[in-house]
Amino acid sequence: MDETRPIESLRNLGPTAARWLRAAGIATIEELERLGPGLAYRIVRQHQPRATLNLLWSLIAGLRGDDWRTLTEAEKRRWRNEIDDHGE
Repeated sequence: MDETRPIESLRNLGPTAARWLRAAGIATIEELERLGPGLAYRIVRQHQPRATLNLLWSLIAGLRGDDWRTLTEAEKRRWRNEIDDHGE
C-alpha cells in the first residue's frame, strides 16, 4: 500500500505555505522529499514570488522533524548559497 502524507502535515508549515506548495504541484511530504527543499522552494517561488526564505527554512527543518528556529546560521548560509547557485 502506498502511504502518503499530505503536505499540510509537515511541521512548521502554515496554511498559506501549504496552499503555495499545492499550487506548485507539491501535495505530499513524499513529493517534497523527492524534490528536496531547495528545488521545492525554487518551484514555489516561480508561482509565488512573495515566498520568502522562511519557507525554505520551514521545508528544511520540517523534513527533519525539527522546528525551523533550530537551523544554524551556517546551515542557512549553505542553503542560501545553493539557491543563489541555481539562479534564485
